[in-house]
Amino acid sequence: MADCPPHRQQQLQKLIAHLGLPKTPSVNWGLLDIALTHPTASSTANYEQLEFVGDAVVKMVAALWLWELDPHGSVGEWSAIRSELVSDRILAELATSYGFTRFLQLGTSALKDSNGQESRLADAFEAVLGALYLSTHDLSLIQPWLQPLLHKQAELVRADPAHRNYKAALQEWTQAHYQQLPDYRVQDTQPLPGPDSSPEERFMAEVWLQNHCLGQGRGRSRKAAEKAAAQVAFLQIQTSESQPSQPSLPGSHRQLHNSDQLMI
Repeated sequence: MADCPPHRQQQLQKLIAHLGLPKTPSVNWGLLDIALTHPTASSTANYEQLEFVGDAVVKMVAALWLWELDPHGSVGEWSAIRSELVSDRILAELATSYGFTRFLQLGTSALKDSNGQESRLADAFEAVLGALYLSTHDLSLIQPWLQPLLHKQAELVRADPAHRNYKAALQEWTQAHYQQLPDYRVQDTQPLPGPDSSPEERFMAEVWLQNHCLGQGRGRSRKAAEKAAAQVAFLQIQTSESQPSQPSLPGSHRQLHNSDQLMI
């Protein structure tokens, strides 16, 4: 592992200070340097491997916090909340709040690509977590500053179910059990009849897996309809898995009825 140049270490020490860690932590500065080096800046010594480690670390920290919050909580709800907490959007926001852009080394092509900013920051954030974990092989350099941030974000997600990432949670489930991605089929329809229906709920989505419809939902946009369908499907899966006598794949013998629809 390459050593970290003195001037670069001085820069990274400022980041460690921003995280609220001690002035002389047991940080592997060479790893931290690599964690903040984009592949366009170096084709060999970049953050890709550390990002892989950090992805597991942030999921573990989030899972531990959810467990401590409610040891008897629903695994389905945990999965949906965690999927949002570790999303690129949230991780990029956290990276921005700590000024990661000042420390992330980029090549010319990445500097010109403003559309990739969120993804780069999220990747770098995970890579930094990987570097800090590998520095001590525990969470001592991570939990003190990350757990309070996740707590704040989780409270926002728990307060508003619309923020829960059921699409990501459903995708994780289908990949784990069937090695496949769910298929969303969206139609532009007329508003639902009735005085309480919204004329904007024009999209109806179905989510399918292995020729079975898992859930349906409506929304004001295609994305909202897909999210509603994913929520129906995922919550039904959780219910089905808690009842061993029921099939684990909802909809395996039937189309879902209108009562299985959700509107957003």
